Amino acid sequence: MAQLLLRNLTRAGNAALITKGTSSSITGAEPGSRQLHTTQACCEIRKLARLRVVDNSDLGKRAMAEGRPPRCIHVYNKRGVGLIGDKVLVAIKGQMKKGILVGLKQKQRIKQPQFDSNNLVLIDDNGSPLGTRIHVPIPTVLRTILKEKTLAKGADYTKVLAIASRYV
Repeated sequence: MAQLLLRNLTRAGNAALITKGTSSSITGAEPGSRQLHTTQACCEIRKLARLRVVDNSDLGKRAMAEGRPPRCIHVYNKRGVGLIGDKVLVAIKGQMKKGILVGLKQKQRIKQPQFDSNNLVLIDDNGSPLGTRIHVPIPTVLRTILKEKTLAKGADYTKVLAIASRYV
């Protein structure tokens, strides 16, 4: 039955739709083993990406201690892919909170550090951080990025820079 299905698909010209992993599971090339399909690991901040809270806010500490890290719901930029200094909306402990990305796993521009995890600092609606200290070093590029985004009547991101203990 599986070979008949495969033959009909190739006759219809849809052979390009069958990948190596699915064709071996259809034809039964590997008896006794199961084919598990997973997507490739994305090293960028998109929707449903897991983040790590690096400040000492109470909400962030509880979420990380339980092993349920926050997940990105929305990235506030035109591309939909988060970069260093971008504001994101996250789901944490059943609540929606905003945060600023302060370290990313994805490949960075020249002379920008690349981190082992996707780091986030939680902020409230007016841009002030929920915690009082940031535990990890943050990139120095973040100073110029956040100072450009700070407006007179808008959010004040300079407070995030003030609670940082180390810069890289």
